Amino acid sequence: MLKDTYPYYLAGEAVFANTDLPVTNKYTGVVAAKVAMADAAVIDRAIGRAAEAFDELRRWPAHRRKAVLQHVVDQMGRRFEEMAHALCIEAGKPIRDSRGEVTRGIDTFTIAVEESTRMCGETMPLDISPRAEGYEAIIKRFPIGPCSFITPFNFPINLAAHKIAPALAVGCPFVLKPASSTPIGAIILGEILAETDLPKGAFSVLPCPGCDADPFVVDDRLKKISFTGSPEVGWDIKARAGKKKVTLELGGNAACIVDRDADLDYASDRIILGAFYQSGQSCVSVQRILGHRDIYDELRDSLVEKTARLRAGDPLDEQTFIGPLITEGDAKRVEEWVKEARQAGGRILVGGNRNGALFDATLIENAPHEARVNCREIFGPVATLEPFDDIDQAIRIANDSAYGLQAGIFTRDLHHAFRAYNEIEVGGVLVNDIPSMRVDSMPYGGVKDSGLGREGVRFAMEEMTELRAMVLNRVGG
Repeated sequence: MLKDTYPYYLAGEAVFANTDLPVTNKYTGVVAAKVAMADAAVIDRAIGRAAEAFDELRRWPAHRRKAVLQHVVDQMGRRFEEMAHALCIEAGKPIRDSRGEVTRGIDTFTIAVEESTRMCGETMPLDISPRAEGYEAIIKRFPIGPCSFITPFNFPINLAAHKIAPALAVGCPFVLKPASSTPIGAIILGEILAETDLPKGAFSVLPCPGCDADPFVVDDRLKKISFTGSPEVGWDIKARAGKKKVTLELGGNAACIVDRDADLDYASDRIILGAFYQSGQSCVSVQRILGHRDIYDELRDSLVEKTARLRAGDPLDEQTFIGPLITEGDAKRVEEWVKEARQAGGRILVGGNRNGALFDATLIENAPHEARVNCREIFGPVATLEPFDDIDQAIRIANDSAYGLQAGIFTRDLHHAFRAYNEIEVGGVLVNDIPSMRVDSMPYGGVKDSGLGREGVRFAMEEMTELRAMVLNRVGG
């Protein structure tokens, strides 16, 4: 279902400039397609065209923006299996999970369809003292201008959707750099957008080498950057972004607390999904499992049994749960970290083996907190497990991290739920669910090294707009 070659999109036009970017089947390692790569001159032209298109796009009425977004929803539905298959090949994501991501991408654009007509403002009375009698304000949101988007390999469709959809909903042109290892999903979105009546400079989708990518960060014609990726790259982008607004969605090593009164069968089912879905290549993957000592043994045994049953292999196989990591080098890194944890006293309960780019679903008991499997983001199918004695200790362990994206707690104790919500230093706390759970309308983002700002369509729209007040003096009218 993949084409042999794909273009980049420059100012809304497909350009088959070259075939310089090979995209491999992440399971077989065989080149599956070749993609055109943009160079520095093309990127400069794309940014210029986006700046030119802004004056027209910002004036578009809401119904026209809505119609573009609805077209994307409709076409993604028609091309559902094509997009899922492409995702499965280029990202190595099991086919069932690939279908799930396309479904989420459709959800994200559907939310934007609805929100595009809801950019509401407010009126504000200003007569707070005698000097301001007769004054009031009207406050509205206005699009900020051309935006720069940089997306990662792990959710090539939905994380692109989370940037593209709100930008179009508010009227911001954009240039998008997809990950070089997984560009095809974003290119298909570009193909769909090219079917609409967007101003020609309103979007560009430009795979490019890292050495040419600086303009996505430093070009002053861009007014907003939204980046999803590693903390090292993200904070460097913020340091170099100048006057631009910046949203960073970075890494994590999410903790999940299982309280003494939790439904253990349900909790273990959800934790298995959260830890090993997409081979752990998610910034909100369950990486640290904390079980109350009263139920710890039972929880551990349940998790080990269910982990051992997970099937690894070809992502195109409907029964596969664990697919390959994005590269064999990443699998070797995971292997190294697991060996380090074992040598430091951690006990491998299940898994721990590598076969090329495949790494077994792995549980490690009582790994030291300073081991990289605990204190860094492993981005692989590995989770640690340890007991705690009371909720305050569990919260302290959860907070013992440089990251703060999301956390989960399974409990029937309302006080423990609210204590976790009030005290765990993260962007979101999931009660009776895993930190990996995300509904695409909710605010999503982190604190500490996990990032800055929030995604989720309505919240991203706020990040891509600026408030403007008009002050009325009724006395002078």
